[in-house]
Amino acid sequence: MERILAEHVPGVRVLGLDDVEAYDEPVEDQPTFEGNALLKARAGVAATGLPSIADDSGLCVDELNGMPGVLSARWAGRAKSDAANNALLLDQLHDTPDERRGAHFRCSVAWVMPDGSERVVDGRMHGRVIRELRGSGGFGYDVLFVADEHAGEGLTSAELSPQEKDRISHRGRALRELASLVAADLA
Repeated sequence: MERILAEHVPGVRVLGLDDVEAYDEPVEDQPTFEGNALLKARAGVAATGLPSIADDSGLCVDELNGMPGVLSARWAGRAKSDAANNALLLDQLHDTPDERRGAHFRCSVAWVMPDGSERVVDGRMHGRVIRELRGSGGFGYDVLFVADEHAGEGLTSAELSPQEKDRISHRGRALRELASLVAADLA
């Protein structure tokens, strides 16, 4: 987040949860990415009094009618296990032909100010789900997802450099859009 915001707001310092006094994070119980991002950003402002940015993201698979979607982190159960989530996704798509494995990562990022003003932006990265785990970078479903921009060489999101992932990812796209709005708000 700081890498991307710094391009638009030089010298910005992004504080994480470890940098502020501990507070109870809200349960992500909203039915949309936008709702969960706003819920978390509002909680950040309420607890710290500082402007807060929060996101919610997930993988939306065409063949599964957009699921796991907002349930991506908990797709295989409450334990939030990447290995279990990936195994379940592969199992659910095992008979699905390659041409019907389209998917996209989606990210909603919310910016909430102490005065109550709010902005939400959305980013997407389109691609497909492959049949085997590949790569060691990233997290979640990155090991199963090949973005359209890398379809030719077949690199998964987990095989991309952090800079390349920032450039094409759903989160990177949403944060770049939000960064220009944040810069204007802070000007």
